[in-house]
Amino acid sequence: MFRTILPEGQIVCDRYEHAEKGLELYTDDDEFIAFVPYENVHALLNEDVYAEEERSIM
Repeated sequence: MFRTILPEGQIVCDRYEHAEKGLELYTDDDEFIAFVPYENVHALLNEDVYAEEERSIM
Protein backbone atom coordinates (compact mmCIF):
# COMPACT_ATOMS: atom_id res chain seq x y z
CA MET A 1 0.00 0.00 0.00
CA PHE A 2 1.24 3.49 -0.84
CA ARG A 3 0.46 6.89 0.63
CA THR A 4 0.74 9.89 -1.68
CA ILE A 5 1.36 13.11 0.24
CA LEU A 6 -0.09 16.21 -1.43
CA PRO A 7 -0.15 19.89 -0.40
CA GLU A 8 -3.84 19.56 0.55
CA GLY A 9 -3.90 16.03 2.00
CA GLN A 10 -3.15 12.38 1.29
CA ILE A 11 -4.35 9.63 -1.02
CA VAL A 12 -3.87 5.95 -0.17
CA CYS A 13 -3.57 3.50 -3.07
CA ASP A 14 -2.49 -0.08 -3.65
CA ARG A 15 -0.44 0.60 -6.75
CA TYR A 16 0.63 3.46 -8.98
CA GLU A 17 1.98 4.02 -12.46
CA HIS A 18 4.23 6.76 -13.75
CA ALA A 19 2.63 8.78 -16.54
CA GLU A 20 4.28 11.47 -18.62
CA LYS A 21 3.22 14.31 -16.31
CA GLY A 22 2.25 12.61 -13.05
CA LEU A 23 1.18 9.54 -11.13
CA GLU A 24 -1.90 7.43 -11.79
CA LEU A 25 -3.19 5.87 -8.57
CA TYR A 26 -5.17 2.60 -8.44
CA THR A 27 -6.89 0.26 -5.97
CA ASP A 28 -5.93 -3.40 -5.67
CA ASP A 29 -8.83 -4.16 -8.06
CA ASP A 30 -7.20 -1.89 -10.69
CA GLU A 31 -9.85 0.79 -10.24
CA PHE A 32 -8.52 4.25 -11.07
CA ILE A 33 -8.44 6.57 -8.04
CA ALA A 34 -6.72 9.73 -9.23
CA PHE A 35 -4.16 11.38 -11.45
CA VAL A 36 -1.69 13.54 -9.52
CA PRO A 37 0.68 15.86 -11.40
CA TYR A 38 4.32 15.44 -10.33
CA GLU A 39 4.50 19.06 -9.12
CA ASN A 40 1.75 18.28 -6.54
CA VAL A 41 3.44 15.17 -5.12
CA HIS A 42 5.36 16.00 -1.95
CA ALA A 43 6.13 12.34 -1.18
CA LEU A 44 5.17 8.80 -2.11
CA LEU A 45 5.51 6.44 0.86
CA ASN A 46 5.53 2.66 0.82
CA GLU A 47 3.41 1.71 3.84
CA ASP A 48 4.93 -1.79 3.94
CA VAL A 49 8.45 -0.49 4.64
CA TYR A 50 7.78 1.09 8.03
CA ALA A 51 5.35 0.22 10.77
CA GLU A 52 3.34 3.20 11.96
CA GLU A 53 5.05 3.35 15.38
CA GLU A 54 8.48 3.47 13.71
CA ARG A 55 7.69 6.56 11.63
CA SER A 56 8.76 10.02 12.69
CA ILE A 57 7.68 13.26 11.04
CA MET A 58 9.70 16.33 11.86
